[in-house]
Amino acid sequence: MKTGLVLEGGGVRGLYTAGVLDVFLEHGIHFDGVIGVSAGAIHGCSYLSKQHGRSIRYYTKYCSDPQFMSFSSLIRTGDLVGADFCYHEIPEKLDVYDNEAFLRNGIPFYAVCSNVETGKPEYLQMTDMFRDIEILRASASMPYVSRIVEIGGKKYLDGGSTDSIPVEAFQSMGYGKNVVILTRDSSYRKKPELRGLAKLWYRKYPAFAQAQENRYLHYNRTLDRILELEKKGSIFVIRPSLPPTVGRMENDPQKVRELYDLGRADALQAVDDLKKWLDK
Repeated sequence: MKTGLVLEGGGVRGLYTAGVLDVFLEHGIHFDGVIGVSAGAIHGCSYLSKQHGRSIRYYTKYCSDPQFMSFSSLIRTGDLVGADFCYHEIPEKLDVYDNEAFLRNGIPFYAVCSNVETGKPEYLQMTDMFRDIEILRASASMPYVSRIVEIGGKKYLDGGSTDSIPVEAFQSMGYGKNVVILTRDSSYRKKPELRGLAKLWYRKYPAFAQAQENRYLHYNRTLDRILELEKKGSIFVIRPSLPPTVGRMENDPQKVRELYDLGRADALQAVDDLKKWLDK
């Protein structure tokens, strides 16, 4: 049975996931495949290249830089998250991504993207991080504050709009035993967004607008399903032991570090049980 790692998104809350993944690297915990959504996909990259500490290092260094994520970037470029700075300047020059290590690793890696025209999720495999960087950008391009990303003639936005926690999708792809890292605590349930906003904003793409409006329903159903699978023992879940206090756009390095440290603490608490579960 193939083991999979499923990584939820959540903007800056993804630093929780980065903490968990660094503990996995320290303890030699690896998987047959990895799938990530938005920030989950971003931090999954450093895990797969085995660059321990990379995510927290560049986040704390650049999160308050207007080029990284800011409303000024949104006004200037149409993207809240600076596309050139985050997807080229940082990984190619400022905190270089070890693409050779990723290629040597060879573990299949998928990023979830939402097809804007169909309103459906697509699970796109990344085989070369630099060549396929637009897949990563599409997966993390939040609705309303990002330009649509075109890949191969298709239009994409944030994978979280259509499949925020793709555990069932990964099961259908042959990964029968999955570890799921969530970025919300066990009490969280998503609420509907402002009614009519998506249909107004994405009126040219009615299928995506409908998916965006229904996102909270799909998300909460997925959480219910995760609880069922967890009770059956078919998945292993790591989630924040405390409600995260940062928002999707947090730019305080200290708060970002605290969330990363929470991920580390929760992972260290779970690591022995996880190893036993994986060995079953």
